[in-house]
Amino acid sequence: MERGLLMYILSSQCHGADRTCRPGFYKAFAGNIKCSKCPPHSSSHTEGSALCHCEKGYYRTSKDPPTMACTRPPSPPRNLAFNINETALFLEWSSPSDTGGRKDITYNVSCLRCGADGQPCQPCNSNVRFMPRPLGLTSTSVVVQDFVAHANYTFQIEALNGVSGMGKSTRQVANITVSTEQAGPSLVRVARKDWASQTSVALSWQETEQPHAAILDYEIKYYEKEREQLSYSSTRTKSPSAIVTGLKPSTVYVFHVRARTPGGYSSYSPKFEFATGDENSEEAADQGQVLVIVTATVGGFSLLVILTLFLLITGRCQWYIKSKIKSEDKKRTQYQNGHVPFPGLKTYIDPDTYEDPSQAVHEFAKEIDPSRIRIERVIGAGEFGEVCSGRLRVPGKKEIPVAIKTLKGGYTERQRRDFLREASIMGQFDNPNIIRLEGVVTKSRPVMIVVEYMENGSLDSFLRKHDGHFTVIQLVGMLRGIASGMMYLSDIGYVHRDLAARNILVDNNLVCKVSDFGLSRVLEDDPEAAYTTTVILSIEEGYRLPAPMGCPVALHQLMLLCWQKDRNRRPHFSDMVNFLDKLIRNPSSLLTLVDDVNRKIGTVYLEEPQ
Repeated sequence: MERGLLMYILSSQCHGADRTCRPGFYKAFAGNIKCSKCPPHSSSHTEGSALCHCEKGYYRTSKDPPTMACTRPPSPPRNLAFNINETALFLEWSSPSDTGGRKDITYNVSCLRCGADGQPCQPCNSNVRFMPRPLGLTSTSVVVQDFVAHANYTFQIEALNGVSGMGKSTRQVANITVSTEQAGPSLVRVARKDWASQTSVALSWQETEQPHAAILDYEIKYYEKEREQLSYSSTRTKSPSAIVTGLKPSTVYVFHVRARTPGGYSSYSPKFEFATGDENSEEAADQGQVLVIVTATVGGFSLLVILTLFLLITGRCQWYIKSKIKSEDKKRTQYQNGHVPFPGLKTYIDPDTYEDPSQAVHEFAKEIDPSRIRIERVIGAGEFGEVCSGRLRVPGKKEIPVAIKTLKGGYTERQRRDFLREASIMGQFDNPNIIRLEGVVTKSRPVMIVVEYMENGSLDSFLRKHDGHFTVIQLVGMLRGIASGMMYLSDIGYVHRDLAARNILVDNNLVCKVSDFGLSRVLEDDPEAAYTTTVILSIEEGYRLPAPMGCPVALHQLMLLCWQKDRNRRPHFSDMVNFLDKLIRNPSSLLTLVDDVNRKIGTVYLEEPQ
């Protein structure tokens, strides 16, 4: 009985193994397995097939298993749109309507600059930059920087998947043409070196042609030619010339110049390469001669001015005294209104100095029609209500992402005033490292404050989420942005009072921006504020937090300086920006870590990296 059962099983297995698959089915592996129906978009035309072949226009990659359906390249991207702000062009699109049956969709972006009068388009030059990159994008957006103002560009966005390029399939490309007329002033095309010393280079250039708006200032970006990919520094000037200092002797530097108007920045100029001199260079000697001539000229001019004033002073004393009194009265009025003058910068005005707080809101914040705001989802909660993300429709432009703070219903007039106080403060700021106010809604409900949207949220949670993902030089760059924003606030006379990582927001390009200006004046009275005095005795006794693991010595020295008990010995924000700039220009100074230093550091001082 058992022998007969065994023979039956073996006979059945052998018979099954010999069974062949009919057309439309396949068996990839030998053995007692059933035939499988061919996957979608594939077929077998003979009996006993071990593989189903793809239909025309469909493909498999070498890594795709035979059990996988055949796929095809995707259709082109959809809904191409763009938006231009002061310094960048944002391109966005929707994913293809047909992905070809695959999930490995990527995008390539190429750029053509198109001339007038029917001239053919040419590939963009290497100065145009794409963030994060032009090829192999997995997201449906890209940022274009350093483009030329007053030009036409055509961008081609190509959708690809794993089988793109197989067979004779055509490229799946969508085009969008962008005019950069509104992007900013014309490009600075020619710059020259007037003189150079061991550590300085004097530059000048022709003013850009800008018939529509005045040039506010120029930005000069510069870096060592041999260290182009590491870091750069920048400086600004209001005239078409500058003296760049703090350079290395006998070193070639690359300079780029761009102009800024109320409409925004131009793209950077082409590369200008100039070298610093050595101690025996003729240029350094020429500079000395120039300085002698300038000194003599200034001295002669000063003498002429003194003589002129002497002749005029006897008849103008009474006029001068009256003018002086009027000037002092004007200054006194400015101080009483909370306006402390700082030369060269717009000065912060405390909204609490206004008799009617709503006047400050209308003076510093733009009123937005609520029909232009589209709220999409709630992303958090504030003291006064919900915080949402959404879109703001800008007339003549594409919608932009924004964050919207709303004032919850049932509020008192004091709560409304305190809520809008933040907008009165933010509306006075204009700096790339300060959160930007788009406007307010005060004439309808709910009352709203609309600000730019920061994709990566607060700095503290962002760093925890991406712990170990960034290099030291990237972190120093983020730190430099924060210090630059705080230097701006300090220069215009604003005190933040609550600078912390939770109040720093990070955008998609890792730019850090200072935020949260609404509650800084009440922190001292807040019983649940983030900072307490329960460790205060240890601080008084000299205790300071140890350096984090992997922290460079130079940064820990900066921390200790900022924690000095005598506030007069702490560095200013401008000192920190300059120091961090030097670290970025010389990344090798960040290689020495506190962990590796076996000796205790005695005196702490802000030492410039060599």
